[in-house]
Amino acid sequence: MRFSIDAHAIGRHLTGNEVYVRSLLEGFAALDKKSEFIAYTSVRGAAEHLPARIRTAHVSENPFVRLGVDLARQVRKDQPALLHVQYTAPLLCPAPVVVSIHDVSYLEHPEFFTRMRRTQLRFTVERTVRRAAKILTLSEFSRQGIANAYSLDPSRIAVVPAACSEIFKPLSKAKAKAFVEGRFQFDHPFVLCVGDLQPRKNPLGLIHAFESLVANCPELPHHLVMVGKDTWYSPRVHQAAENSPFGNRIHFTGWVDDAELLQLYNACDIFVFPSYYEGFGIPILEAMACGRAVACAGTSAMPEVAGKAAVLFDPHSTENMMSAMRSLLRNAEMRARMERAGQQNAARFSWRGTAQRTLDVYYEVAGVKTKGRQRTAQTERR
Repeated sequence: MRFSIDAHAIGRHLTGNEVYVRSLLEGFAALDKKSEFIAYTSVRGAAEHLPARIRTAHVSENPFVRLGVDLARQVRKDQPALLHVQYTAPLLCPAPVVVSIHDVSYLEHPEFFTRMRRTQLRFTVERTVRRAAKILTLSEFSRQGIANAYSLDPSRIAVVPAACSEIFKPLSKAKAKAFVEGRFQFDHPFVLCVGDLQPRKNPLGLIHAFESLVANCPELPHHLVMVGKDTWYSPRVHQAAENSPFGNRIHFTGWVDDAELLQLYNACDIFVFPSYYEGFGIPILEAMACGRAVACAGTSAMPEVAGKAAVLFDPHSTENMMSAMRSLLRNAEMRARMERAGQQNAARFSWRGTAQRTLDVYYEVAGVKTKGRQRTAQTERR
């Protein structure tokens, strides 16, 4: 059996989308030794990020060329049983389509997108949904949102949660702090946030809550470290930090790779995730897996991901966000309890399980019974 996957995100620092497709391909290579997997990549050298048994083929970085010409041409050439895409399928796809839609924020919160981007998503995702053989999403929250947005029978949508990479684990905090000091040139205790600098991630709300925290708790020596790629919205975020009375305690690292991110998680005192809207929220699990106490927004899919292992807050309330951070920083017993609970919660999710469930969907769409395959996979795991 041959399966094709649109993997243009690999090597392009597309955060969640890149982590998702790369992790699936790694899982496929480990779990299914008989099938052939072809990853359609856009960045030269992307194959270096993938297992050797994953075959790659190049498609254009230009979305118009990729979706209008290259993907369809490659699918005709390779003749796979299906093509798996994220959000948008090529215009004329000669194979069944499996589509992953992580959320419908472009419909429910269009203010978080540029006009061009939300218009493009509204058109291309609906066209893809209508022709898809199966829809995958990451949470029950997103399944309901997709079903409502497109008037679909929820049974057409399979919930297959994401996970965090096995690279994220507890390390020596002293060694992690030494790494951060050498790499990023600061040695203060810090609160960490991870997410692209875009409005949906609520970076301005976090800056205001941090200001309130420092003003109300002058004994706390903490700084705020914000990790994430710059976007069209970044100038507003950087300006807010420059205008802050505590601007000298707010740091931006830009995009970092997983090895650096691992050190940052382990070096921080707490992790804060203030996003207004998430279809899942992988950084929550990454921080938990590293043994960090988490405070996150109690909206959209985040309570599903965090379970009872995080302090939830209203991302629209500066006071509520500040209070959550203050509680974790000032109460060592509470912080330790949430650190233990977080590690247990993160262990509920695995990319191996996500890949196996995704493979089952592939074989279902291809018309192959999976019962025997599941028994084989279970035997291999033992």
